[in-house]
Amino acid sequence: MDHFLDITADVCPMTFVRTRLLIERMAAGDTATIVLRGVEPIENVPASVTELGHRVIAMLPLAGDPARARLERERGTRDGDMVLRIAKT
Repeated sequence: MDHFLDITADVCPMTFVRTRLLIERMAAGDTATIVLRGVEPIENVPASVTELGHRVIAMLPLAGDPARARLERERGTRDGDMVLRIAKT
């Protein structure tokens, strides 16, 4: 199952708090798409996910990602937004 989380409006440490709560709701093998904004979340959230023992699948610019269409409908996007894909182990 793929989960989705938009934390572009949040700042550290809430970016990781919300990510961790999502991971806790996920089953082993589930994946999640997380949209990030800002230097601290882009550096810290993937590192924290890895420290918890889960896998970072990819970190890509939102510009070419299918998640962009969803976010543009809901709230708009900005240059520099990133997509983090993770898998719960």
